[in-house]
Amino acid sequence: MKVSDILRVKGGTLYTVQPQESLESAIATMSQFDIGSLAVIEHGDLVGMLTFREVIHTLAANGGSLGGRTVRSVMDDHPMTCTPQTELDQVRPMMLERHTRYMPVMDNKMLMGVISFYDVAKAVVDSQNFENKMLKAYIRDWPEEESTKNEPNFP
Repeated sequence: MKVSDILRVKGGTLYTVQPQESLESAIATMSQFDIGSLAVIEHGDLVGMLTFREVIHTLAANGGSLGGRTVRSVMDDHPMTCTPQTELDQVRPMMLERHTRYMPVMDNKMLMGVISFYDVAKAVVDSQNFENKMLKAYIRDWPEEESTKNEPNFP
């Protein structure tokens, strides 16, 4: 399974913010849409990611205050990315290694979407459930072997 498969199921909605926007405004957007990340876009290019992790770190460092900060001052300006053709088996260890919950999907310089660790886990579970269903159907329809049909049944 590829990242493009997740994006196809997830849909095309992408939430973005500009780096000069206030952190307060970005948090309001995250809250309004019940999302954990925003792609930070400047002049059409991805320049960072803002996630609830950066927000929590900022609040903790400032005694619970946002302190009038901008998105640029707290965003992750080197987010790990993948491509639509990246295999899910490659994405999982990447996300685990860097404790990344949100990963931008890039096709050259174009942002195609953002996948979350939840999206990846759901895709894996859905794939395993489908495989289990197919295996159970196959076992249920298992053809009886010729040699056992004519043998006597001894207790």
